[in-house]
Amino acid sequence: MTNTAKIEETLRDKIISAPEMILDDQDVMNALIAANERSMGGNIVDLRGIAMERLEARLDRLEDTHRSVIAAAYENLAGTNQVHRAILRMMDPLEFETFLRDLDGEVADILRVDAVRLVLETEQNDDDPAINKLGNVLSVAEPGFVETYLTQGRNVPVRQVTLRQVEAGPDNIYGDKSGFVRSEACLRLDLGEGRLPGMLIMGAEDPHHFTPQQGSDLLTFFAGVFERAMRRWLS
Repeated sequence: MTNTAKIEETLRDKIISAPEMILDDQDVMNALIAANERSMGGNIVDLRGIAMERLEARLDRLEDTHRSVIAAAYENLAGTNQVHRAILRMMDPLEFETFLRDLDGEVADILRVDAVRLVLETEQNDDDPAINKLGNVLSVAEPGFVETYLTQGRNVPVRQVTLRQVEAGPDNIYGDKSGFVRSEACLRLDLGEGRLPGMLIMGAEDPHHFTPQQGSDLLTFFAGVFERAMRRWLS
């Protein structure tokens, strides 16, 4: 006599007719492997079982990598769509004042940032009525300000796009939003031959919205388009 339980006949027939049911079920396969190891005893090394465990761990890592790649692809696609929509919105205005005001309005909303500011180096007095009526979007600064702001006074190369976290945005740029800004993207602008450089700044309340580890390809493209738009307006 034996006390070994026999599998139900109908279930046995079903497994034999469709074994992939078992093979595709990871939990069932793990249970079968564990039962096999117990039946062999603790003094036997099951190399096949060890190999399967390693393959399973490698498969889990590959699946995690696959998910990360897909997530990054979707995030990049979403970012590309945002930048394209923002550029199309910038192309709509027929007047320079509307163009500038839209930067801190619909363009900022599309890019999901809390503030957009344009800084232009100039010898002109910042009390000029033509500048003041443009509101907080436009700030003027003395020559050399852009490079100093981007490098923070350090002897480092000036990049077109600088992403960083800040404790607070400067009042002379962000105005009443300076206390809320915790990260920013600074886009250096080449406004053409014979003109002083400028800078477009995007500020975010989220300290992780812009970090140095992020890619800057999309913002570099955005800066290039913005430069060309500004050259046309200034001409």
